[in-house]
Amino acid sequence: MATDVSVVRVFTDARGNFGNPLGIVAAGAVEERDRQRFAAELGFSETVFVECTASGTASATIYTPAAELPFAGHPTVGLAWWLREQGHPVTTLTVPAAQLNIRYDGEHTWVRARADWAPQVSFRQVHDAAEVSATDPGAYDSGHHYIWAWTDEENGALRSRMFAPVMGIAEDEATGSAAVRLTGELGRGLNIVQGAGSELRTTIDDDGWVELGGRTAADASISV
Repeated sequence: MATDVSVVRVFTDARGNFGNPLGIVAAGAVEERDRQRFAAELGFSETVFVECTASGTASATIYTPAAELPFAGHPTVGLAWWLREQGHPVTTLTVPAAQLNIRYDGEHTWVRARADWAPQVSFRQVHDAAEVSATDPGAYDSGHHYIWAWTDEENGALRSRMFAPVMGIAEDEATGSAAVRLTGELGRGLNIVQGAGSELRTTIDDDGWVELGGRTAADASISV
């Protein structure tokens, strides 16, 4: 029996271009023991399995092609946007790491998180955006590597790419969890252009809480 998968692109630019594809599946459609295999077959950098638990709330588990994650940025932002499009806007979204606060601000969806919920990442700051663009993904065969450079340091703007072969992702188009962790390390809000042109925004408060936000667009659903 085919399983329906909704597909969205998370962290698009203002025209709806770019963004990181996300697969969204009803939790009841795939047994928990089969979810890792299912995510690997889909091949998206992340797939979420969601259950709407009550008005204004939902819960989800998150899988890359190679591992389950307690928290990730692009799946939670994209899922929260999709839930609103389905007529079920949420103020809280529960994932294995924690209960996340969600807010909607025009075309942006925001998730509130702690930097230490995100996977450990090896950050490498380089000289400029051209050096980021010239990075060869083939140079990385393990771990999580985030290559970045300021494009306008005064205004918190930077260019980045992310390579995560340990998660089965040669290059990730837009990595919300890495944005959250880098925001925590730098202690300032960021305007990030990642991958081919995806756009991520972050803020940070005095208590170290990071908000991650961006735009999402729907793609055609598929059946697997």
